[in-house]
Amino acid sequence: VQLQASGGGLVQTGGSLRLSCAASGRTFSGSPVGWFRQAPGKDREFVAAIRWSEGTAWYADAVKGRFTISRDRALNTGYLQMNSLKPEDTANYYCAAPRGRLINSRVYGPHNYDYWGQGTLVTVSS
Repeated sequence: VQLQASGGGLVQTGGSLRLSCAASGRTFSGSPVGWFRQAPGKDREFVAAIRWSEGTAWYADAVKGRFTISRDRALNTGYLQMNSLKPEDTANYYCAAPRGRLINSRVYGPHNYDYWGQGTLVTVSS
């Protein structure tokens, strides 16, 4: 399984970016695909996840109302639309997927994911 994240860049406060996560090697069916981020000196944290089959989504409180996660099953690609970006959103963003189906309560923990993309850097200037 390979995950390829892209779409990061430099944006001003209030701007928008859309991240993509292209997957190869498997289809996700009932598994979730998650987005996590890690800022320098901080732990990796949950951003959002979507259950591939039915589209149920989860968000971290810090991004609710600003970020939207989606997926295109035909393209086997996930997306993270990020609006109203703030300097505190600056981080490396990673997409990830587990080997199997996670129960809802486990989608938030990065240790529950087995496959990781390489990360894409998002920098929000003030």
